[in-house]
Amino acid sequence: MDERKILDLIEQKKYIELKKELAQMNEVDVAEILDPLDIHTTLVIFRMLPKDLAVEVFAHFSPEQQRDIINTITDKELKYIVEELFFDDMIDLIEEMPANLVKKILVNAKEEERKLINQFLKYPPNSAGSLMTIEYVDLKKDMTVKDALDHIKETGLDKETVYTCYVTGENRKLEGIVSLRKLVISDEKLLIKDIMNEDFIYVNTHDDQETVASVFKRYGFLALPVVDKEHRFTGIITVDDIMDVIDQETTEDFQKMAAMSPSEEAYLDTGVFTLAKHRIIWLLVLMVSATFTGGIIKRFEDVLQSVVVLTAFIPMLMDTGGNSGSQSSTLVIRGLALGEISLSDSWKVIWKEFRISIIVGIALAAANFVRIMIFDTVGIWVALTVSITLLVTVVISKIVGGILPMIAKRVNIDPAIMAGPLITTIVDALSLIVYFTIASLLLHI
Repeated sequence: MDERKILDLIEQKKYIELKKELAQMNEVDVAEILDPLDIHTTLVIFRMLPKDLAVEVFAHFSPEQQRDIINTITDKELKYIVEELFFDDMIDLIEEMPANLVKKILVNAKEEERKLINQFLKYPPNSAGSLMTIEYVDLKKDMTVKDALDHIKETGLDKETVYTCYVTGENRKLEGIVSLRKLVISDEKLLIKDIMNEDFIYVNTHDDQETVASVFKRYGFLALPVVDKEHRFTGIITVDDIMDVIDQETTEDFQKMAAMSPSEEAYLDTGVFTLAKHRIIWLLVLMVSATFTGGIIKRFEDVLQSVVVLTAFIPMLMDTGGNSGSQSSTLVIRGLALGEISLSDSWKVIWKEFRISIIVGIALAAANFVRIMIFDTVGIWVALTVSITLLVTVVISKIVGGILPMIAKRVNIDPAIMAGPLITTIVDALSLIVYFTIASLLLHI
């Protein structure tokens, strides 16, 4: 459906035709069209939607639009939405709402749901427990396949997924899993215990969401069971929720790599002062760190005064060193995040980056030597000084860029912090020390 046509129908207030068109659309597309509209227009159209579609559209609204709708609709309308939302969507909604609206939501929830909500909200933020849902199909191992299929038909409509069913025993202990595919193709007289898989992957309620995301990526699951420390089955995490986590973690890594404090708010929805606060702390740290560079230049002031032309090559050496280090750190950070590199691979990383740096350094140094001799009116010893420094700088930069994220991981610091700006600051200081040391030796200053 063309979005422009829907917006035209809204503008022309052709609500009968609009209602027919929206009823045939996917809830994600409807939410995307309505979300940017003002609350009054959104509410008029929202109330026209079929009830089931309205609940699904509500779940895909932004927190701001959800907040405005809850403030505006009647308690009866809110009660229907709360009752029909999937449990994990309700938890997400409550976590985003201010206290007064949380109270309004809880008042309109069933008593048993209120207890469960309070239990879920006690899990640490960004943990598996805070992500999971209780909308799953559970079976008993003494059921027959026929009984299990009948149970799925009876209860599956209200579940988040029916593709994987979970077999529980005494005290809610998770004993096995069985796929819907396995149930459909098995003899209906067989018992669940005869066809269930007892060798299954699960996560703990207190596992970090990044750990959960890596399990999903490694095994390609659609859903993952969650158990507590007593191995009691508490819920499942579905792939749609973990996709949001992966996006969030990736965004956080990008922000850290750019030397900014992470923020979960969208760029255009974040205030200017908030964005400035997230950036200024790291900029101050890097600015203070950069004073070391100035101190190094002062220390070798006599070298610069003797051969003033050396000053002209400082920016090129520092930029090349910073860029070389950033290349290595970016690849290593991503490798750590994807599980392709582990801490035990530290020496492999150093050896690989050393070999790469030798190849890259020789190529850059040779090209730079030719460029200086042709285009710059300096002697051969100055050209050699700059070119040798370039080679050594590239070697140091790539090794430092490769090893610093590993060190950060070792001491339980996010490796993303050891990226671009911080690597550049460290490499700048090292490249200047190398430059002036080599200049002193070759030019006899």
